[in-house]
Amino acid sequence: MKTRIYVTLKPGVLDPQGRAIHNALEGLGFAGVAEVRQGKLIELEHEAGVSDADLEAMCRKLLANTVIENYRIERG
Repeated sequence: MKTRIYVTLKPGVLDPQGRAIHNALEGLGFAGVAEVRQGKLIELEHEAGVSDADLEAMCRKLLANTVIENYRIERG
């Protein structure tokens, strides 16, 4: 089974990587981009028996820094 976990910075948290991407896009001549936020995608291959509670625990304990990041789990 495959699960995708999307991790993004919470609103208001500074995103220096997003800012660098934004500046690079402008430098390459791409206009009209107001803001860029950098996130990460984690794909897990696992057995069907892995519970939603286990996935939540993985996110809280390791995959996301819940002080500054939000996460969203999509089972597939």
